[in-house]
Amino acid sequence: MITPNTPWNPKYTSADFPEPYKNMKTHPFDPRYPNTNQTKNCWQNYVDFQRCSKVRGEDYEACQYFKKAYRILCPNEWIEKFDDQIAAGTFPMKI
Repeated sequence: MITPNTPWNPKYTSADFPEPYKNMKTHPFDPRYPNTNQTKNCWQNYVDFQRCSKVRGEDYEACQYFKKAYRILCPNEWIEKFDDQIAAGTFPMKI
C-alpha cells in the first residue's frame, strides 16, 4: 500500500492506493482555456455554479459539474474570498 512517505514508482497501479484515492479524477480539459494558467477557468466555473444554483438549486445535478470543477481548479483561499464577497454583496460579477 502507498503511504504519503512512499517513494514514487511508475509501476504503481490504482490497486496500490488507499481506497479513498482510487477513484480520484481531475477536471477534464476545457478547450476554451488551453493555456497553463487556469485562473479564468476557475473563475468561470465558480460563477457558473453560483448562477446555476441560484436558478436551479444547489443540488441540481448539472450544477454539481461546475462545483466539482471550481473545487478542483480554485485555491481554497480564493473560494473563501469569493464566498465572503457574495455574502457581503461585493462580488464583482452579477450572479
